[in-house]
Amino acid sequence: MDLGGSLTEERQLGRVVQSARKAAGFTQQALCQKSGLSYSTLAKIERGAIRAPSVFTIKHLAATLGMSLDDLLQGVVTAKQPLIPVPGAPSGKQVSKNGVRFVYFDMNGCLIRSGVSKAASMLAADSGVTADVIESIFWQYDNDVCRGDKSIDELNTVLAERLHMLVDWNKYYLAAVEPTPQVAELVEWVAQNYYVGILTNTLPGLVRPMLENGTLPRVQYDAVIDSSEVHALKPEPEMFTIAAERAGMSPNEILLVDDDHLNLAAAGQLGWQTMSFHAYHSEDSILAVSNALQPAD
Repeated sequence: MDLGGSLTEERQLGRVVQSARKAAGFTQQALCQKSGLSYSTLAKIERGAIRAPSVFTIKHLAATLGMSLDDLLQGVVTAKQPLIPVPGAPSGKQVSKNGVRFVYFDMNGCLIRSGVSKAASMLAADSGVTADVIESIFWQYDNDVCRGDKSIDELNTVLAERLHMLVDWNKYYLAAVEPTPQVAELVEWVAQNYYVGILTNTLPGLVRPMLENGTLPRVQYDAVIDSSEVHALKPEPEMFTIAAERAGMSPNEILLVDDDHLNLAAAGQLGWQTMSFHAYHSEDSILAVSNALQPAD
């Protein structure tokens, strides 16, 4: 594959990806639709505008194009070792260069893109009541139901009375929620190399169905801390105390990956390591987390 001139590795990679996409008969839009990659991220990769794109993203593109990762990268001259091992490579449990042994992932806004607004819109279409009204009712009850102080039936009853129809909020939510693109590969790699868990503020009855249907990454979690079961919420200190006890680690050995800065600040005050994650900018977030979890020498 002729890449021409002296290109940076990023531009070389961009040309290789673009050439492979065209050879497979995909437009950028079609490849994005099939792979789940955003148009802006693919365009940046093809322009060489993303520095060291995540191997998780590149591996996913290769699979979508029906190629192995080695075949896709054969035209790219690599001057250094990859920042992270290829997902799926066998490994034992590690300690990161920053001393992390256990990684807790937040669920909403991290492992998944929250479906509250979409669920409200779906309910609005079925009931004729505006989505704003439905969301307002939901948020009035959210914390109490997530903490387990009120039941999901109480939320459903209030919605049913206002919408004049039977309501199963979890059913609508599960139909609306979607996994964060490429995050499954990251979690799979983390689970191979570190102890891993989920630490989430959530309504009861959502975690298990999402694990079973693949919305949440299917790995062997060492701990799942569900707010509705432990009757505590992030950023309350009790939530982090419970999570640390379940992990069986010292606070400085635990990394929290979360989208909420209040949660991150609270965990940091208790001695945890923290990293921010953005489900709608997952390429950058995945790369940052994987870089931070490089094993100690």
